[in-house]
Amino acid sequence: MAYHDPVLLHESVNGLNINPTGIYVDVTFGGGGHSREILNHLTTGKLLGFDQDPDAAANVPNNENFIFVNQNFRHLKRYLRFHGITKIDGLLADLGVSSHQFDTAHRGFTFREDAELDMRMTQSGKSARDVLNQYDEAGLSRIFKLYGELPTARKLANLIVKQRETAPFVTTGQLRQLLEKNMPQKLWHKQLAQVFQALRIEVNEELVVLESLIEQCVEVLKPGGRLVVISYHSLEDRLVKNYIRDGKFEGEAEKDFFGNKLVPFEQISRKPITPTDEELKINNRARSAKLRIAQRTTYTP
Repeated sequence: MAYHDPVLLHESVNGLNINPTGIYVDVTFGGGGHSREILNHLTTGKLLGFDQDPDAAANVPNNENFIFVNQNFRHLKRYLRFHGITKIDGLLADLGVSSHQFDTAHRGFTFREDAELDMRMTQSGKSARDVLNQYDEAGLSRIFKLYGELPTARKLANLIVKQRETAPFVTTGQLRQLLEKNMPQKLWHKQLAQVFQALRIEVNEELVVLESLIEQCVEVLKPGGRLVVISYHSLEDRLVKNYIRDGKFEGEAEKDFFGNKLVPFEQISRKPITPTDEELKINNRARSAKLRIAQRTTYTP
């Protein structure tokens, strides 16, 4: 099985409007599908590929124009400086969990296999097991509501707290068994996915890291440089959409005396680009993908 089928491959790479001599960043290298396509468009240009997952290192291409950075993309500016780079021509982010991570059962990203409750993109920091066994009821309810958008967040948190008094949570199977018994039959699959999503986002601080990335892009992208983001759920997409449109994650855009928006990005794609029917036949996991493309303006907040 492939490490990860690159989603919206040509649409996203075309969105970068690549200069063959420019400097680009793929902050979610993974299996290297998007990076290889970007490299096909470069002559003397450079591409930096970020990925915090140590498994991704096995996919690094043998190409003198490529630099692999085995780090979380929250450290974008730091590692650009390390490589002597202050400005870039474009950045691509394919957010979410790769097919490889879902299919590697022991990582605990999916409820379809019984595995240790881990969900960490790296092997450091708190795991899903730590969250379930250590967070109080209010803390669990908060992440289920905020990151899982679950209307039954409080009830689920209460169930988990009561269950762990008997025995701590260790595996995904334990969590699934408890939740299945207490969810509506017609909704259990969707709601279980939402619970796992909430835990994964909390463990990896995904939304905090995404906000940091977008803010750093304002600093490192040249005027005219492109920001290309593929998201897979509404929480990610909302942050990206709001910042591109208004220069803020929440609230209205700043305006000049004449009422013109003062924003660091110009929308290239007013509506998100989604996979074609042909792509979905090949890769069903792309079904929730939304691609947004923006261009850096000369305005800096």
